[in-house]
Amino acid sequence: MITNFKNQSGFTLIEMLIVIVVLGILAMIIIPQITVSTEDAKVSTLQTNLSGMRSAVETYYAQHDSTYPGRKKTAILDVGVDTIAGDAVAAFTTQLTQYTTAAGTVATSKDATFKYGPYIKGSALPKNPFTATNDVTLDITTTNITTRVADTGTKAWKFYAETGVLIANDTAAHALY
Repeated sequence: MITNFKNQSGFTLIEMLIVIVVLGILAMIIIPQITVSTEDAKVSTLQTNLSGMRSAVETYYAQHDSTYPGRKKTAILDVGVDTIAGDAVAAFTTQLTQYTTAAGTVATSKDATFKYGPYIKGSALPKNPFTATNDVTLDITTTNITTRVADTGTKAWKFYAETGVLIANDTAAHALY
């Protein structure tokens, strides 16, 4: 039995090429839009996290005799003693994520003495969406409130303990948020 190919319907090679070209053009238009949306979402998350952390820092400052977190040591015997560079990061994180006294001493549970905080829920700082980390570096010497210099990529956040300035530390552009 011989079949007649003239009566069969289907797509020609030219029709298939036209469809592939049209799909390629649509992909070239849509994919950059998705990439821009992802970047916008990261920027929005960064701004939200910075806003929340800045609010926590200012609340701590108001309740702790005009002293920013990370500025004073947290051990009971060392309260009131200025931190050194190595101690400042641990003091900053614990003072924001645990209960504190007015002097800045920390505890994991609330009682009549440890009545302030925690200022950030959970046991860690929020993540910087561009570094996917939540670590922080502290500058305990700068006293110029206009200084906002990122170390660009070494840590997620940078906090100036003397002035209370908190910035994103991943790029110089994000330090301006």
